[in-house]
Amino acid sequence: MIINNLMIKLKERSPESIAAAKDKLLSMQGKIEYIRDLRVETDIRSGAYDLMLIVQYETIEDLEAYLIHPVHVEVSGYITGVLESAASFCYGT
Repeated sequence: MIINNLMIKLKERSPESIAAAKDKLLSMQGKIEYIRDLRVETDIRSGAYDLMLIVQYETIEDLEAYLIHPVHVEVSGYITGVLESAASFCYGT
């Protein structure tokens, strides 16, 4: 299994902006066949990042296919527009 964690800091860090970004990320659920599991968590401590996207895939090839899937490309475009910074950590189990 491959797990990719993406931590996201938004330009606008209001509760409304965070909720909108979370909803957009969650909109991928059930629409991309390569995703085994998808979660979005909100930082409860007002830390360096606002959200963490946690996505599981069966294989690294599934991750690569996810990255170019039209639904992901559309969501990624939205996130890029509201993003201040991000950090990613991907690993296999």
